[in-house]
Amino acid sequence: MVSPAQTPQPPYFAVIFTSIRTEGENGYDETARHMLELAAEQPGFLGFETARQEIGITVSYWTSLEAIAAWKENAAHRQAQHRAKDWYRAFRVRVCRVEREYGLP
Repeated sequence: MVSPAQTPQPPYFAVIFTSIRTEGENGYDETARHMLELAAEQPGFLGFETARQEIGITVSYWTSLEAIAAWKENAAHRQAQHRAKDWYRAFRVRVCRVEREYGLP
């Protein structure tokens, strides 16, 4: 069953990755799966949510800006970043501090 990420009480940080894919798979699915598994092992990782239609959105949650910076510099993640032009026509990365959260279970 799909459900929102279980995050602690704010404040914490979110990285919002919004993308439009290129045509073809080009190893994307396997790499994306591996990146999510690897991110989950990183210190400070809290969870993620992802959805893809015409525009893909992945939001990952982190305890600190330092944890986000460490993930950005992870060697395997850097290799995947170098393939961005193979997989995306366009993308944006936004980093923000989550101040409030509410919702249903």
